[in-house]
Amino acid sequence: MKIQNPIIRGFYPDPSICKANGKYYLACSSFQFFPGVPIFESEDLVNWKQIGHCLTRNDQVALHQIPSSGGVFAPTLRYHDGTFYMVTNNNTYDKNFYISTKNIYGEWSDPIFVDQGGIDPSLLFDNGKVYFTSNGTGDDGKPCIYQCEINVETGEKLTDSIPVWSGNGGRYLESPHLYHIGDWYYLMAAEGGTEYGHMITYARSREPFGPFESYQGNPVLTNRNLGGNLSTIQGIGHGDLIEDEKGNFFIVCLGFRQIGTWEAYHHLGREVFMAPVFFQEDGWFTAGNNGIVTEWMDVNLTADEQKQGIYDVSFEKMDLSNPRWCYLRDYHRENYRFEDGVMSLKGTAITLEEADTPTFVGVRQSEFDTKLTVTVSGEAKEAGLTFYMDEDEHYDLAVIREKGEKRVIARVKVGDAQAVLKSVEVTEEDVILEAESTPSEYFFYVRKGDTRELLGSARSKYLSSEVAGGFTGVVMGLYAVDNEEKWAEFKDLYWKQG
Repeated sequence: MKIQNPIIRGFYPDPSICKANGKYYLACSSFQFFPGVPIFESEDLVNWKQIGHCLTRNDQVALHQIPSSGGVFAPTLRYHDGTFYMVTNNNTYDKNFYISTKNIYGEWSDPIFVDQGGIDPSLLFDNGKVYFTSNGTGDDGKPCIYQCEINVETGEKLTDSIPVWSGNGGRYLESPHLYHIGDWYYLMAAEGGTEYGHMITYARSREPFGPFESYQGNPVLTNRNLGGNLSTIQGIGHGDLIEDEKGNFFIVCLGFRQIGTWEAYHHLGREVFMAPVFFQEDGWFTAGNNGIVTEWMDVNLTADEQKQGIYDVSFEKMDLSNPRWCYLRDYHRENYRFEDGVMSLKGTAITLEEADTPTFVGVRQSEFDTKLTVTVSGEAKEAGLTFYMDEDEHYDLAVIREKGEKRVIARVKVGDAQAVLKSVEVTEEDVILEAESTPSEYFFYVRKGDTRELLGSARSKYLSSEVAGGFTGVVMGLYAVDNEEKWAEFKDLYWKQG
């Protein structure tokens, strides 16, 4: 059958995958957003549904005032002997840790830390031993992959951490995963940086600690040479291998979609792509369509018609228990209520411009083309919607209460520059805000009766990783700000993507 990439759309980077009990499970990075490490489930590797998160308690992960694109980096998800394990890194504090659960739909354990540096940690359960692998820097100052054996019950190292592979010379060697397939141990990694030079490489050995021999055809998967009009899919890398029930292998990996053929900007974040893997008689493998990832790919899978997920959001479909909602850094449950189809947010003095915890609840933008409407009321000084990349780059459409007046503003924040595109006075108690987007532009409106007034527009490229930097993507958020902690109400939300 043919599948359409990306298989999970929007800001869900650094995928890791495992199978258990006849189903497949996939985890992604979350950085400064809470809950941490979203989890997806699939019965066919094609259609995916988000079922929850691994890090659901503030005491599991320290996110207080961390910088954007800090916090929780690339996870690895594994299943062994009835237990799920998720190992990851809090990059802000340079600590690798793992948690576990026997019920992937429920709570996960408190973290267990491992005294091995680097990021992108991974686990391999093999013949009664557990190998812990991460990237780091060797004694020569060059990047390498480190590995040790651990006691998975305690996190104690049972061997020294030793370098096992130095990659193929690409910068930012990262994302190591060790596999035992047949007679070989395969060590797969990413090189080139998680941008336009990104690529997947691998090596193999007869022993888990090497020596490892690099695949002569590296990179095994990359779109780095497909610029211009050849492909809008770029940044392919950071992959994880999975074998289906029929013995077919696939790589899930991250990539991103440019806003246009010749417009080298992406603002939806890094997404989840999939490509087939083909093992040769000599034990080496190839991947993708001659080593590249395309939008449509032939795969040896049997599945119902591919459903790209539900990309329309409404309060009828999503209350606060829905796992697609996310928050910024610390989570203060008392600031959020949902009753009778109304989302209520208690404003605080913290604004969107701070690397802190504003009252904010969002959903990742998953398509370039969007239409959004929401009705805002309440007493908060400022309340509205935002297309949020980070505290320095976001576009806001908000109701402002000030000096006895009420108005609606469209505001853009890009780096050190901030501007109100337009401000209009309103008198209605319930103010209807609307926004639309194309691949290259956002448009902001306020509705007045049967008509709507355009307050301005802003180009999407200023919310892109190429401009803003960082590793995240645009999140559509509802927010409130008020020094006296007054409430704002949101109702009749509807957001259609694609």
